[in-house]
Amino acid sequence: MGRLFARMYDRVLQGAEDAGLRAWRANLLGPASGVTLEVGSGTGLNLAHYPATVTRLVAAEPSRHMRAPLEVRAAQHRLAPEVIDAPAESLPFEDATFDTLVCTLVLCSVSDLDGCLNEMFRVLKPGGRLIYLEHVAHDGGWRKVFQHILEPAWRLWADGCRLTRSTGRHIEAAGFLIDERIDEDMPLAPFFVRPCLRGQAFRPN
Repeated sequence: MGRLFARMYDRVLQGAEDAGLRAWRANLLGPASGVTLEVGSGTGLNLAHYPATVTRLVAAEPSRHMRAPLEVRAAQHRLAPEVIDAPAESLPFEDATFDTLVCTLVLCSVSDLDGCLNEMFRVLKPGGRLIYLEHVAHDGGWRKVFQHILEPAWRLWADGCRLTRSTGRHIEAAGFLIDERIDEDMPLAPFFVRPCLRGQAFRPN
């Protein structure tokens, strides 16, 4: 299923990208700077939006099916990003390596959310910036009930994606200080993946 999902990924997101998701990415990545790690880079849809203030970019993606298009985009990018095979739960870097860490639409699918966030906290420098964009659980009502019902089948099709995570709470529990959080529905997305949060957090000095 991973190969099929990777092949369809850009096409499935195209409507949302055109309706505003691409603009979200560009706005979010504007403050990125210095040595930067993107966790779960997928097919590389963020690459076009990294500013000139980024001096080095590492793109970590554990799915070989996602890495194929990612490597094509990376080869054409001015920063010549280093593409590595690494899961978010086990990042092959020393403590406090990165100035900026980016994760977009990835924390829904990691096997160990808290372990992933702890690793991200570890490799980020004190004062370093976490830039995030994630779809999350509905606040309640029938939509949240439907997410719980649909989640087992959705996980099989969507390469492990969970619909019912309260990711913002876990970001704070990992020790990050939330500097900006915007809760907004993803444009033109199915209602069960529509609620999103995006913004910035910092590792305390």
